[in-house]
Amino acid sequence: MGDEKKAKSAPTGVWPTVKPFVNGGASGMLATCVIQPIDMIKVRIQLGQGSAAQVTSNMLKNEGVAAFYKGLSAGLLRQATYTTARLGSFKMLTSKAIEANDGKPLPLYQKALCGLTAGAIGATVGSPADLALIRMQADATLPAAQRRNYTNAFHALYRIVADEGVLALWKGAGPTVVRAMALNMGMLASYDQSVEFFKDSLGLGEAATVLGASSVSGFFAAACSLPFDYVKTQIQKMQPDADGKYPYTGSLDCAAKTLKAGGPLKFYTGFPVYCVRIAPHVMMTWIFLNQIQKLQKSYGL
Repeated sequence: MGDEKKAKSAPTGVWPTVKPFVNGGASGMLATCVIQPIDMIKVRIQLGQGSAAQVTSNMLKNEGVAAFYKGLSAGLLRQATYTTARLGSFKMLTSKAIEANDGKPLPLYQKALCGLTAGAIGATVGSPADLALIRMQADATLPAAQRRNYTNAFHALYRIVADEGVLALWKGAGPTVVRAMALNMGMLASYDQSVEFFKDSLGLGEAATVLGASSVSGFFAAACSLPFDYVKTQIQKMQPDADGKYPYTGSLDCAAKTLKAGGPLKFYTGFPVYCVRIAPHVMMTWIFLNQIQKLQKSYGL
């Protein structure tokens, strides 16, 4: 009986290794299907098209409902790469850290380090899809002569490689990685810490714990990452002028010029929408992940 229980608790094979990655990617993709319209509005606000209400009204009037889902294929591809890598890596890193800590809960700084590392891994893997997503979402804001007219994410990736070279897939990868490290430090570490607080200290149930912890982690993820997200978006959408010169030489140049032109608050352009977008995505990602794990457990996976 004891041997049987031990065998069940220590599964072997490929599945236990890939399971955190599969679950992370699936939960992120499901959440993205719900959040895509809000993400689209956020990008348009950062591109200077007005407030959330103005952007929504103009998109409905000029482009129709389908415009809110432009770039969905790139968004799903991004989750299939970025979120698969970051949540899977975070699970593996924290599991190894807990083993090294003799099974004791990890302190906050160790969770933050795991989140930073997982974010860097995920962003490196997902950067090409992120670039395709940003360009597809920004395309409609460009003059007709400058539009790239990508039909889907794979067409965007093909065109980027054909027109600009393979390394162009990682254009803006530096700020993307830094932003992902900041976001995942805020999201993953604060979520785990909040779960412990809501569940153990306040004695809340599962649903209330997930909702509360997700809200906290969503806020910290947004607050930590938006400045880097703003710089990343500006770098990825920039186009050369008539002389072939780009407006920014890099992320640091973009940050310096933004700070000089608009002050520190310029980096938080669109923060309410960004926060509203991040928090529900975080919440739904954890809820979907929880449901996926329950379903797998019911089938003995």
